[in-house]
Amino acid sequence: MQEHVTKVQHSVRWRCLFTVIMLGLVVWVAGCGSARKVNYRNGRYYSAREMARMKAAARHRASMPMAKSKSKAASPAGKTKVVVKRAPSERRPLPANLPQALATVIETARSYEGTPYKFGGTSRLGMDCSGLLCAAFAAIDVQIPRSSNEQAEWGESVKPQDLRVGDLVFFGASPGSSVITHVGLVTEATAEDVQFIHSSSSLGVVENTLETDYFLSRFIKAVRPRL
Repeated sequence: MQEHVTKVQHSVRWRCLFTVIMLGLVVWVAGCGSARKVNYRNGRYYSAREMARMKAAARHRASMPMAKSKSKAASPAGKTKVVVKRAPSERRPLPANLPQALATVIETARSYEGTPYKFGGTSRLGMDCSGLLCAAFAAIDVQIPRSSNEQAEWGESVKPQDLRVGDLVFFGASPGSSVITHVGLVTEATAEDVQFIHSSSSLGVVENTLETDYFLSRFIKAVRPRL
């Protein structure tokens, strides 16, 4: 009789232990599922450490002044480029001694900011880099050559260190290239920075700094327009 009672007690104990184990497994699986759901971002699962790092970086970015912003875009070669954009509110005033004609050209070019890129375009529906300059100079009734390589001959060559507001800057499609495929108009020029406006094939009409590896490695020449 005693042996029978002992077997029953063992059986009850094992049944309770099994129930506790199963409940523990259910709680663990549910916890993993919740953690995976919480740590799931942009189609990818991140560890708790990675999530903490991302949140810290987001807090740091939020505390930084918004004078400049960085944008990433795919280049024609499929690589990612980083360009630095300055907000309109952070732009320096045009130089007081800038001829009114050049001031009008720059203000006209800036009025197209946000216009999408369109090869051969010259309107607000879409425009390419040389088309932007044609439209900007048309505001002062000056007709300039249509293509960027022809525009590179429309003026006097200028050394990079001597760039002034209103100069034209020309670039190649890849680092070290000598074939001109792109043009921009200088809107700010100081000892610390040079800004230019252009129609980017990936971002449309936008104002960028020349002082980046991407643009400096592709820079070919600069000219001062004949006005």
